[in-house]
Amino acid sequence: MTSIRLRADITGHDRRCLSATVDGDGDLVLSGQDLGPRTSMVSSDGEYEYWITVEAAHIPLLLARLGAPERSDILEVLALTWAGERSYELERIIRDDDVPHRLSSYS
Repeated sequence: MTSIRLRADITGHDRRCLSATVDGDGDLVLSGQDLGPRTSMVSSDGEYEYWITVEAAHIPLLLARLGAPERSDILEVLALTWAGERSYELERIIRDDDVPHRLSSYS
């Protein structure tokens, strides 16, 4: 498994998508795209894209924060327990629970 879809929400004119991939370096990359009027705070054209990268060395810490064994396959854990509505909580855990990560965005 190299890529999974965690979220594909549509509410009115808004769409929020999130996928997860493990890249060639073993880093976890969450790729998000938000489309629609709710992006107006950050985007004048109704589109906001972002990437959250957790380096391979920090994946065991993320797995611990997610309550999974240290040697688990991160994509399998995400697919089984962090898809759909829980994907929002996943992003919060990465952001707020001291999991080292990089955030980049385009709007």
